[in-house]
Amino acid sequence: MRKWDRGDLKRVAKDAHKRKKKGEHDVVNSPLSANGTQMHNSQGSLDGGKLSPYPNRSPSGPSPNSTLARGSPHNLSSSLSGYSTFNGRLSSSALSPGSMHSLEGIMESSLANSRPIPAKEAFQYLTRPKNFAEKARINCAWLDSSVSLMEQGIRENDFIMLKFKFYNFYDLNPKYDAIRINQIYEQARWALISEEIDCTEEEMMVFAALQFQIQVQSGLPQPDLDASGSHNNLSSNHTEEDEIDAALKDLQESLEGSAVSSHGDITHIPELCDYVKFFKPRKLTLKSYKRYYATFKDTFISFYRNKEESQGPPVMTRIDVRGCEAQPDVNLSAKKYGIKLFVPEPEGMSEIFLRFEMEEQYCRWMAACKLASTGRTMADSSYEAEVRALQSFLGMQHPVVSPTSPHNTSHSTTQSSNNSTMNSINQSDIQPEDFVAGRFFRKIKSKSLISKIMEAHSNVQDMTLMEAKLAYITAWQSLPEYGITYFRIKMANSKKEEMMGIASNRIIRMDLNTGDSLKTWRYNTMQTWHVNWEVDHVILEFENEKVTFGALELSCKTIHEFIGGYIFLSMRASDKNQSLNEEMFHKLTGGWHE
Repeated sequence: MRKWDRGDLKRVAKDAHKRKKKGEHDVVNSPLSANGTQMHNSQGSLDGGKLSPYPNRSPSGPSPNSTLARGSPHNLSSSLSGYSTFNGRLSSSALSPGSMHSLEGIMESSLANSRPIPAKEAFQYLTRPKNFAEKARINCAWLDSSVSLMEQGIRENDFIMLKFKFYNFYDLNPKYDAIRINQIYEQARWALISEEIDCTEEEMMVFAALQFQIQVQSGLPQPDLDASGSHNNLSSNHTEEDEIDAALKDLQESLEGSAVSSHGDITHIPELCDYVKFFKPRKLTLKSYKRYYATFKDTFISFYRNKEESQGPPVMTRIDVRGCEAQPDVNLSAKKYGIKLFVPEPEGMSEIFLRFEMEEQYCRWMAACKLASTGRTMADSSYEAEVRALQSFLGMQHPVVSPTSPHNTSHSTTQSSNNSTMNSINQSDIQPEDFVAGRFFRKIKSKSLISKIMEAHSNVQDMTLMEAKLAYITAWQSLPEYGITYFRIKMANSKKEEMMGIASNRIIRMDLNTGDSLKTWRYNTMQTWHVNWEVDHVILEFENEKVTFGALELSCKTIHEFIGGYIFLSMRASDKNQSLNEEMFHKLTGGWHE
């Protein structure tokens, strides 16, 4: 991505994009040096590109994640001099294109674990979007994957941002993917702190607690991992048979994701039956829930007046959850467990609220809704894993109740002493603004924030470094806004500005002001998609309708690339060793446009 500042979000983004592509800079907005004077062009660059806009930084400038070693890119060997493998010198073959894997062993410590970065320092590089329009405008900064950096106006010493573009993360194995897991964790962390993605206060405290646990564990020795990614504290050497067994187990686990859970009968499809509260909001009506006996089978939810009538016809039309949007509506302190269902209809999305009495009910129904929205049933083997993930995330949000019984006093006192010792050492490291989004920092006093974070930390204090990072990523993926990239658009023959969200499995038409879903289309119902380059319109053809819209502030090529990229990733086979088909990627993302 191009490096954008706050001013780029305020001004018309399309003009800013054109100006930066041409290499033009406003004198008023030019970066200042440490003494406040305008920076001069660097010598030896291709077109007089500027140095890093931040004082006391190398031209490369560390990312907010601090995953790259400090030092000038022209003297990389000096920044790696602490590693004896290369005796302070990198061979030319190590830096040749396509050989970045040869650097993994050298840079692993700095890439797999990032040092804490203060939020004030990080926000020299990041932006804080204030609304959905600005969240969409950030995505104007993406560079074109089919065109070289130089062709897009990027020159030597120019500053760009590195970020995962597509939210499909496959085969995260803690043993082999420590660097990738850390990079994903850092992207998730800064997305939450910069408010690119929203969460509730309870969820924010869990994220802050996990971040604190990661910070604590990063300075401690970690247990070894076996080939399947589980912990192994044994010092004995693995035999060849053990490694083969571990590899076979890993392969089995990766393949079971597409299997069907039989439960002894492959023709049996599980069914949920519970009393739930139902509400469908309408204009000029009060919010009043009605209690029904509901059944969830296949991808349909049916409602009955009571359990005895469940063998007869339902009291209202069955809800087909395929293509729905399911969002959590949970408040643990108020014991509120709800689901917001956005059901597709010919005129748009209708909203339905479901309310449950117990947490267990909510987790099972929410997991079923998530699967059904993609056309899968509870017979899918991923159902139980989805339920456990929801239970785990809610479990981390529960306050810890200190044991008070006499026979637990000794044990609890010892445990409390150990915890207080660790907290007294590390609690001073907590600067609340580095752990929570700005709106919570402004709302809650610092001492209260620290107290809330430490209370949430009690639920995660036994996690290892890798467990905490993976828990953070999993919790991030469970948020309603996760994985949605926003763009400002206008539908064909309409003057109203709206928003289009592109996700890994769907396209969402949204209200620009509120972010509410207006209509959702799944990729599995899409027949073709292309761009009319003469009028710069994206054209999507589905089974029953044709959708045409134009992008505001950027070219439709960017939107086309996101859709094509997710289509490309959905074609990924289960073979982990498959080679990347670059030609297919560019064909799907390039819009067949030379």
